[in-house]
Amino acid sequence: MTPPSEAVLFQCTHTGLRKPPIFLLLYGVLCAEKPEFTPSRLVVKYGDATSAKCSVCEPCSKNIYNLERALGSHTINGTTIVWKVEKMTEWDTNTMCYFTNDTTNHQCCTTLLITVYKPPDRVSISFLNHTGPMFMGHDYALQCEVQNVAPVEKLSVTFYRGQTALTQLQSNNTHKKPVTEIFSLSITPRKEDNGLQYWCEAKLELGPEGPELPPLVTSQRATATVFYPITVTVGNPLQLNCSAAANPGPSYSWMHSSHRLSTSLQSLLYIKSVTSENEGQYICMVSNNVGYINVTFNVVVKSEFKLQTILCFFLLYLNL
Repeated sequence: MTPPSEAVLFQCTHTGLRKPPIFLLLYGVLCAEKPEFTPSRLVVKYGDATSAKCSVCEPCSKNIYNLERALGSHTINGTTIVWKVEKMTEWDTNTMCYFTNDTTNHQCCTTLLITVYKPPDRVSISFLNHTGPMFMGHDYALQCEVQNVAPVEKLSVTFYRGQTALTQLQSNNTHKKPVTEIFSLSITPRKEDNGLQYWCEAKLELGPEGPELPPLVTSQRATATVFYPITVTVGNPLQLNCSAAANPGPSYSWMHSSHRLSTSLQSLLYIKSVTSENEGQYICMVSNNVGYINVTFNVVVKSEFKLQTILCFFLLYLNL
C-alpha cells in the first residue's frame, strides 16, 4: 500500500463515559506514547472497592492530560493519575486516560476495560417435565438454572454424572447486568446410571485479572432411578421375587401377558428353563384384607448362539 502524501489523523473523543473511545490513529499506527493503565484490565466484584493508575510519558505530561470516569475520584501526581472507587455500582463502565497535544490540539487516549461481576445467587438442576424414575433408553432433558449472575457471557456451566463431566456450555447473552440463564442437556439413561447423581457447576471465567479462585457455585444432587428390564438367556432359569411385609400376611398372584400364572402365599416365581415365549411383562399383585399393590417386571430373553451353530452357518455360507 502506498502512503498518502499527508498523514491522516483521527482524533479520539472523551465525551461518552460508558462507551470505549476511538484511539488516535496516525496513518494506521496507534499513538507511539499513548497513556498506560496499571492494571491494563480491571476485574472487580460489584459493590467492592477498586483502583487503577494511568501513566503518561514525561514529554506528554507537558501537555493537557486527565482522566474521564463515570464514578469514583482521581488525583494527579506528576505523570501519574490515580483513580479510586470506594464502591463499584456500575455494571457497564469504562475509564479513559488521555492527553492533548498543545501544538496540534490532537488527543491520544487509552481505555481501561472494566469487568464487573457477580457470582450466582443459586444454581439448581432438574429434569424438564419429568419426575420420578426414568426408563433405560428413553430420552430426558436436564436443566441447570443459574440465578442472578453477571456477566453471563463469562459464565460456563458443566453437567456431571457422578464425577464424570458430560459437557460444558456457555451463554451467547452479552448483557452486563445480572440475569438468570437456563442451560439444557439431553441424556439417555443406561442401566449403569441407576443410583448415580446428576449435578451442574456454574463458574465465572474472568481470566488472569480475576480472583485467584474463580467464582464457582454448584447445584444440589439429583439421584437417578433408572428402570431397566431383566435379561436372561434361553435355557437358563428365571426367578422373580416380590416379597412384601404385611399384616395379615399377603398372598401373591402372578400374571404374564394378561394370563394368570399362579396364586399362592409364596412370593417367588420360578421358571426352570426359559424360552422366547417367557419374554415380556410380569405383574405380581400382592394383597391382603387391607389392600393390594402391583409390582411389574420386564423380562428380555436373549438367544444363545453356540459354536457349532456359528460353524454351521459359516459352512452353509461357503457352499453357496
